[in-house]
Amino acid sequence: MTSRRPFTLRRILFRPAQGADALHLPEVLRRETTGGFLMLFATVVALVWANAEPMAYQRLAHHQLGPLSLAHWATDGLLTVFFFSAGMELKRELTEGSLSRPADALVPIVAAVCGMVVPAGIYLATNLLVDGGSPRGWAIPMATDIAFALAVLAIVGNRLPAALRAFLLTLAIVDDLGAILVIAIGFSHGINLVMLAGAAACMALWWLMQRRRIDNGWFYVPLFVLTWYLMLQSGVHATIAGVGLGLLTRATAETLDEPLDRWQHNVQPWSAGLVVPLFALFAAGVAIDGDALRALWTDPVPLGVILGLVAGKIIGVYLGARLTARFTSAELGEGVEWGDLLAVAQLAGIGFTVSLLISELAFAGTPELAPAKMAVLTASVIAAITGSISLMIRGRRHAPAAAVAVERP
Repeated sequence: MTSRRPFTLRRILFRPAQGADALHLPEVLRRETTGGFLMLFATVVALVWANAEPMAYQRLAHHQLGPLSLAHWATDGLLTVFFFSAGMELKRELTEGSLSRPADALVPIVAAVCGMVVPAGIYLATNLLVDGGSPRGWAIPMATDIAFALAVLAIVGNRLPAALRAFLLTLAIVDDLGAILVIAIGFSHGINLVMLAGAAACMALWWLMQRRRIDNGWFYVPLFVLTWYLMLQSGVHATIAGVGLGLLTRATAETLDEPLDRWQHNVQPWSAGLVVPLFALFAAGVAIDGDALRALWTDPVPLGVILGLVAGKIIGVYLGARLTARFTSAELGEGVEWGDLLAVAQLAGIGFTVSLLISELAFAGTPELAPAKMAVLTASVIAAITGSISLMIRGRRHAPAAAVAVERP
């Protein structure tokens, strides 16, 4: 009896190019640098469009397509795929990555927690002590954009120790987990228990199908959509469905490619090449003028976001790592120095995707939304530039060691 090969999306959606040297589009999209460049390109397009033709941009963003506008489809619909990919990445790390050995990952875990608490504290202090502040945005500067931060590290940090990437990846994943919990707990409203129970039942069915090793993708796609719809109607943010299903996807330390590796391999090009750029296109389009630029440094909401992401992340991540190493037996990864960690702490201030999402959840329909978004973009650019400069300086310091490593047989 001939066994049926498991369904994979790549065979249908991504036909391989011909020839041994052909460059496959999915492989390009899986590169960390490609996702970062596409996200940046979409952001620039959004800013130019929103300021050159604001009416056309707003008409497109609010164009109704079925039950949601295009902007809401990007935020509440497509972004679920991004969180599904993030959930699978988290499952990988919990199963056989750095988070499977918490003692070994203690430094980045504590650094990530401190890197969430300190920025939130700075934002709250800024908005509680200054007239006209709004504490509702306290969670905006907590997030680190894993794709953008890793893309910058990949571009300018090629001569740095490999352990530094593992540190940033662990930190960003723990950071994402914290942001997910904040979205689920802090921004749920009008909970519909029937719909929530339905979403939970779909997740349980997903888990059961995984346990029974049912690999036909045609069973999972409609179940994914149904889980998303029920979560959307439940009052809990719909992206939580993606995270939950990603965490429930089967993976073991012994045979990790069934099916988590395969699914992540197939989903990643869509997430990096379509989902996140479309979200950036609809989320980053804010009007820029002289008053808006001045407000970044005078109004408490944008000022709190910028200070939280740019200063709070550095203080929280670096101080958290230092204290952990001082009072426990935990150490930095092989070849990593404290100067390297300080440079990576600057990259942690790149909030972007999740910070923009939390901005929309915290300030939807209010005048604070545009300044908060502009502050996220400004802080992310500052963090990317300063982090890149610091990483290049650190790279020159590590250059002799990197050259020796390359010359070894």
